Amino acid sequence: MKPFTVLAGSAIPMAEDNIDTDQLCPKQHLLHLEKTGFDRALFSDRRFDANGLERPDFILNRLPWRHGSILIAGDNFGCGSSREHAVWALVQWGIRCIIAPSFGDIFFQNSINSGLLAIRVPKEKVNTLVHEAQSEPGAKWTIDLPAQAIAPPRGEEVAFEIDPTRKERLLFGLDEIALTLLHQREIDEFEARQRREMPWLWHAMRP
Repeated sequence: MKPFTVLAGSAIPMAEDNIDTDQLCPKQHLLHLEKTGFDRALFSDRRFDANGLERPDFILNRLPWRHGSILIAGDNFGCGSSREHAVWALVQWGIRCIIAPSFGDIFFQNSINSGLLAIRVPKEKVNTLVHEAQSEPGAKWTIDLPAQAIAPPRGEEVAFEIDPTRKERLLFGLDEIALTLLHQREIDEFEARQRREMPWLWHAMRP
């Protein structure tokens, strides 16, 4: 997983409430067996028409928003089903940070496993950030995870809270498998002891 330290990029103002995982990655894309290729799935029912052509009025199809890496959203972002594909679609499209007042619980947990920083800030601050993003389209913002700060191009920095464990995992790019492998020595020692004390568990089973 790609570590997250400091992100510099433009912000996409999309302050709708209840953007659910079916909008983020519509159900027709869930049959895809690989973990790649989900960038086109992101908001596909809203981004494309029935002929697969981009809808020019959708924000992610318009300059400069189509090159943004920070999404500012409304309440309850990522609600709905538990599909991890929604996070994959966001990250593969190029979004590494979501700022919102609240998130769907499962989406919030899934986000960290793909290196997506989900930041909770109060609604009134989200409204201010949305206004700033709309006022200066394409301007560079900075998300500083070590300092826990959002720096818009002209406005005041906004501090955010994050659980220390989540912060560490993002900084070092640790998904759940990588976290487990941090204990490789203990795992090896346990398996060696188990082989000695319970060798029958390690015999190949007959068909």
